[in-house]
Amino acid sequence: MQLHGIHHLTAVSADAPGNHDFYTRVLGMRLVKKTVNQDDTSAYHLFYADGIASPGSDLTFFDWPAPPERRGTGSIVRTALRVSGEAALRAWAKRLEAAGVRAGPLGEFDGRLRIEFEDPEGQRLTLLDDGGAGEARPWAKSPVPAAEQIRGLGPITISVPDLRRSEPFMTEVLQMRRGRAYRTGDTQPVEVQVFEMGEGGPAAELHVRVEPHLPRATPGAGGVHHVAFRVRDEEYGYWVDRYTKLGLRSSGPVDRFWFRSLYVREPSGILYELATDGPGFATDEPMDRLGETLSLPPFLESQRAAIERGLKPL
Repeated sequence: MQLHGIHHLTAVSADAPGNHDFYTRVLGMRLVKKTVNQDDTSAYHLFYADGIASPGSDLTFFDWPAPPERRGTGSIVRTALRVSGEAALRAWAKRLEAAGVRAGPLGEFDGRLRIEFEDPEGQRLTLLDDGGAGEARPWAKSPVPAAEQIRGLGPITISVPDLRRSEPFMTEVLQMRRGRAYRTGDTQPVEVQVFEMGEGGPAAELHVRVEPHLPRATPGAGGVHHVAFRVRDEEYGYWVDRYTKLGLRSSGPVDRFWFRSLYVREPSGILYELATDGPGFATDEPMDRLGETLSLPPFLESQRAAIERGLKPL
């Protein structure tokens, strides 16, 4: 049984209004679900995606009043956002400059053109040319022209201190395929190993930096909480059973209402989630109204008044 690529990535923000402004106005992504962390209802959980909230396009944030992340290994260190073509990247370079965002030069990343930059809280991002692979689902109301809009996530880059511990988890437990390797960095080159899922390609790759010289990361704002990989709805039970048979200390089945989840930490401490494609974000809101009001799963609806009082306006 194969995983099918990146489902979503969840990061941490200490500034929900600023986060909302940056990802919708500057990056032109659609807020497709405004909800709360189901384990901490004092915190927003904001989902940004493409025009129809496609699985694999969701970049999400927990709004926690946390100090900045201390960077290091044992963490997710960079999120790529896919666009199509060199012309789109050149337009993005101008757009980021006009918005006052410091970005690196247009260059090559593992054989693909890319621009690296950070959001206002230090979230490490890359705009990557995916060659136009797959269907694009632009958002009609985005301030970014349709041909230049972010198409989805991937690849995701993590840092581990010892590949010998992490690799068996990826290949034997999650059944990823070990693919190519490359080196990156000028002053201190780093080995990066690529692991592939499903049909492969940038939307279905996990890039693993091996960095034993770094201290362990400390979570915080501008950092990443977890990455989720796609499973089809009918495959979810297989993975729950697999984790149980392997004796993994996992979350067990978790119903998030818009999708079902399963969480486990790999040997370096990075949190991995498996998430189903369905039922989807249009389950409780019309597709043309996604993200416009606070959406709560049914089991939190009775707490709506108290939850709304505790949230700051976006």
